[in-house]
Amino acid sequence: MPPTTLARDVLVPGDVVRVAALTSVVVAAVSLEGVAVALFLLMLGGLMVPRAVGMPAVLDVAYGSALLLAAWAAQLGWYQAVPWLDLPVHAACTGLIAAVAAVALTRWQVLPGPRDTSHAHRRTGVVVTTTGLGAVVAILWEIGEWAGFTYLDDRIGVGYTDTVTDLASGLVGSVVAGMALAVRPGRAGVRS
Repeated sequence: MPPTTLARDVLVPGDVVRVAALTSVVVAAVSLEGVAVALFLLMLGGLMVPRAVGMPAVLDVAYGSALLLAAWAAQLGWYQAVPWLDLPVHAACTGLIAAVAAVALTRWQVLPGPRDTSHAHRRTGVVVTTTGLGAVVAILWEIGEWAGFTYLDDRIGVGYTDTVTDLASGLVGSVVAGMALAVRPGRAGVRS
């Protein structure tokens, strides 16, 4: 096998984001606090899921880039400097996490693939499933923020308004992600 073919088969575009995430772990370990290291390790672990599943490149890169941006925004104080930034980040990240989860569960045959149901049911099912997964992700994210604030770092933004708007943003992002998967199931990788 020629070297260029081997490299193309072994490396995927999302690996660039994974290298950036690994670099972020090292930077956090050297120059930031332990909570930052934990955050970047958690993010790096999450970035391995698309690689393990063989996620489509566009979804892999978008997902990884959004999580990396969200983690650095927290460390660099962007959410305090630009308060509205939290909402689009919650929408984008939650939607992308839900899309990755939906594709992964379909590929692992936990959920039925598009060929297992009629066209109309497939589209509706993809939107509903992705939205539901995103709602769970949004809830877990908010529980994580509360636990982080309560037990680790009181600089993490929590409160009734923050929680409700974060949940709403995550839900909207998940609906959009589900609609995107439903419209282009073959390209998004949702197939049986």
